[in-house]
Amino acid sequence: MLIGYARVSTEDQNLVLQVDAIAKAGCDRIFEDRISGSVAQRPGLTEAIGFVRKGDTLVVWRLDRLGRSLKNLIEVVGQLEEREIGLKSLKEAIDTTTSAGRLVFQIFGALAEFERNLIRERTMAGLAAARARGRQSGRPMKLDEAQMQLLYQLYDERKWPIAEICRLMGIAKPTLYEYLRRRA
Repeated sequence: MLIGYARVSTEDQNLVLQVDAIAKAGCDRIFEDRISGSVAQRPGLTEAIGFVRKGDTLVVWRLDRLGRSLKNLIEVVGQLEEREIGLKSLKEAIDTTTSAGRLVFQIFGALAEFERNLIRERTMAGLAAARARGRQSGRPMKLDEAQMQLLYQLYDERKWPIAEICRLMGIAKPTLYEYLRRRA
């Protein structure tokens, strides 16, 4: 059985083009969403995925209607594959019920993983280079050296409650404890 899914991002947009193409492809039922693709919870998609059964094929007009990102798209297709449900995209002419369609999606998956690894490697290299130049990541210290010495003195005297020291210094409790941890 062919089951369709169509989505537009706003109420102002029209689903007619997608619905007509999906219906022409021979879908017995079509589920719809009028919601941004960036929203994780899409009721129409959830309903469509719940409706399809083993051996069915979910039909979309374009792949970007199904997934929020390449990673999300691969996750959705993975869930469908686990349940032995195919995916057919009309515009990209991809059909995961065929060997060629499965190959294309495996290539997509490999490219997405490669991209994630490259981003991670670049981020780690950039952080290491910044540390080597003496740059620290994170938020700058709120207190200068004299203020830190006053903080330590007030804390060590044990005359003031922590909340009062924080109020006087204009910092939150976690910040106070971070300064104390760094004092070591």
